[in-house]
Order: sequence, then structure tokens, then C-alpha cells
Amino acid sequence: MLPTFDPWQTGAAAADVSLAAHASDEALRRRRADRLASLLGAAAAGSALYRRVLAGRDPAAVRLEDLPVVNKTDLMADFRSWVADPALDPDGLHRFVAGRANIAEPYLDRYMVWESSGSTGEPGLFVQDAAAMAVYDALEAMRRPVLRPLQRWLDPWGLTERIAFVGATGGHFASTVSVERLRRLQPGLAERLRSLSFLQPIDALVAELNAFAPTVLTTYPSAAVLLAHERRSGRLKASPHEIWTGGEGFSPARRAFVQNAFGCPVANSYGASEFLSLAFECARGVLHLNSDWAILEPVDAQGRAVPTGHVGATTLLTNLANHVQPLIRYDLGDRVTLLAARCACSSRLPAIEVKGRDDDTLVFRGGRGAPPVQIVPLAVSTVLEEEAGLFDFQLVQQAPGELLLRTGRHGADAQATLQKARKMLLAFLAAQGASGVHVHCRVGESASCGRSGKMKRVVSSLHGSVHVPESATSTRFR
Repeated sequence: MLPTFDPWQTGAAAADVSLAAHASDEALRRRRADRLASLLGAAAAGSALYRRVLAGRDPAAVRLEDLPVVNKTDLMADFRSWVADPALDPDGLHRFVAGRANIAEPYLDRYMVWESSGSTGEPGLFVQDAAAMAVYDALEAMRRPVLRPLQRWLDPWGLTERIAFVGATGGHFASTVSVERLRRLQPGLAERLRSLSFLQPIDALVAELNAFAPTVLTTYPSAAVLLAHERRSGRLKASPHEIWTGGEGFSPARRAFVQNAFGCPVANSYGASEFLSLAFECARGVLHLNSDWAILEPVDAQGRAVPTGHVGATTLLTNLANHVQPLIRYDLGDRVTLLAARCACSSRLPAIEVKGRDDDTLVFRGGRGAPPVQIVPLAVSTVLEEEAGLFDFQLVQQAPGELLLRTGRHGADAQATLQKARKMLLAFLAAQGASGVHVHCRVGESASCGRSGKMKRVVSSLHGSVHVPESATSTRFR
């Protein structure tokens, strides 16, 4: 049985996505308004949860900002009331995703299912019908930038490409399900599209990539950096012509490192288990939100909208494509900025910047009675990457004054880089007022990952065990 796929719906979605790329601001606004009304109408009709929320309201007249904010924990706890199809039983879905053989199999003959990694502490189950999948397919096909125009012209169907996805291949994660679904939909592509696990030893992964020799590599930024080190060492011989990344933050320094190591263009995208294809980069490297199908609301810690051009404490997602499992003002956890200026590429789709939710904030004692000092993970990453040149690392706070800095790299060069990073890190922390910090270094030790394989690079084991009152903290930024 083919994975959830309706050629008529996919064709219609592709035509609409193509037209919307050239639509006016007003035409995009009308699309969003019509689709929001349709979503709210479907939610009120099929979801007991939203039947209560929308009781007595006209879906076409409801203002989005007047609806409640929801989160994954509460929705998963009230799953039966949330979904619009009573056949979607959470126990049955959990049994389904427990079987690796079910990856990309249609659930109840009509749904695609994937699970989130639980990077925020709460795994989720997400169900898509053929209509939602048609939208995701159309966005992937029509809005992904062309990195090699001549190759696309000579080979529009990608018949000569060999595509390697490097990720967590053993679970029902969105990327893994999507790759396997594509293999089944296009049997001729099956031998030229492979999923390789980055949870295996790096030597084995490198050997598989060398044997397959992909022309296109798609993976997470942290894995791309690791493979770039292997490429620079000479162990990785594979020479892809383009690299696609997503799923994690990707700093300019890390991106440049990967691009220089492989000597090919690198493009990053933004998506989530809750909406597969939120944004793609244009030719200028700017992320553009697919605002005709997804609404993002950056908000502050109290849930109030922040002005355009400002980053929020979190971001609310409304998925206009999925009527089966309504995601309306859903707390996505990422920090997104809607940019005020229009991108120079002339796209009408709004430009955004994304700060992901991967890493932890570190908390240290202040000196001589000073309040505790919090260090945001982006600052730590910036010091280690741009000042010390260390890209393959994981920093773990094991105690208030104890840090473990480790890298999977081996040899004298790795040891020297790690020691330089340690020196830079200690100087940075001292300048921020952190007192009595010790950094222990280890080479040749791979970072620990979550079950999805995504790596948190700045990790605090103190979270949940140490409480620092808000009134007694001082957040320091680089």
C-alpha cells in the first residue's frame, strides 16, 4: 500500500503554492484568513476540545489572538478530545510507532504518523492526512531553492542524483518517515536514496558514505559539522555537490566551516514535527516563512505579541493544513523573529530568523555574594566556535562550578584545540562574573544524544534539581 498520497490534492496544492509565490500581500492575507476560518470550522465540528473553545463563536469572525495558547503536554494528555477523528486512539498510535517496520506505513490506511523527539521533555505524536501531506509535498517541491541551476535544467527529475540522509533511522521521526515515504512513492529512486544512521560509530558511517558517494547530503547541522571534520581529515572521501540541513540551529561560523570543508553550497531550512516545512532559504540565504499555510506569532513570556523585528520568548504556531489534529496557537518553543524589512530577493513571503530550543542555559555562582549568573547557550557556542575554532563539542554542566567539555575528535590537534577552547571559555565566564568554575576536557568522546539522535551541545544536568529565584538572577549576554 502506498503511503498517504492523493495525486489530485497534491497537484492542486502544488499549483496553489506556485501561484502564491507571486501573490500580493493582500492575496496572501486572504489565503490565510480563508484557511484559518476553514481550520476553525473543522476543529469546531470534529474536535471536542475546540467545540468547547469555539462554542457560540463564528469561525469566520474569530480573531486568532483571542484564542487560548496550547502546549504539547496538555494536548497529549487530552489526545482523544483534541483530535477530530475518534478512530485516532493514543494507545493504538503508541503501539504503531513502537514498530520499526511501520515507518511510512499508513495508519488506519489513511494517516501518516510521526513522533517528536521530546527535546523539550515531552514527546508527541503527530498525525497527517492526505490533504496535509499534499501541502507539505508541494512546499518541499516548489519552494526549496535550486542550488545548482544547470544540473536542475539538465536533470529536472534528479535521475542522476544519489541522496544520503544522515540521521536517526530507527524511529518514526518526521525526517525518517519522509525519506522512507519518498522511497515508496518513487520506486525508481529507492536505490539512489538512502538513510544512514549517525548513531553508529563514525568510522562505520564514513565507510557507508564513501561507498555510496552521495551527490546530495541531507542531515542535521551538528552531524554536518562532524562530517566536515572527517572530510578535512581525509577519512571521508565522499564529495557531495550540495548539502541540506535542518532541525537545529546553524550559526554562520559552523555553516562556513561545513561549506569550506566540502566545497559545495549549503542550504538550511526550518521545520518541525508540528509543521514539516515552515521556511526555506532564498538565494540570499534568508529564511522565508510559508505564511500562506502557517502562522507564527512571536510572543513574550506572558503570551503577548512582540513587535515585528523583535525576538519573542517563544513562538505560537497555527498549522492551516492539518484539520485532523488542530494545532492552533500551539507553543512551539522556538524563538522566532519576524523581520520588518522585505528581503532583497523580492519574495512576498515574510523573512524570519530562528533561534532554536536545543540547548540549556547555564547557571553559575556569582563572586563575593553576587547573584547567580546565567549564561545563554548561544554565547557559549559563539566563544567556542568563533574564538577557539571548536565546532565538534558538547559542554555539560555537571555541578554549579563543574563543566565537562568533550569532543569526538582524536589526536594532538584535537587536544590543542580543546585546551585553547578551555582557556577561552574560562576567560569568558570570568568576564561574565561566574566564580570558581572548573572545565574538564576529554577528546575522543562522542557527545550523548537524545533518542532522535539530535545533539544538545550545551547541557545542564542541574535543570530540575537547582532552583534559582528569578529575583536573584542576572542574565549576562556576550
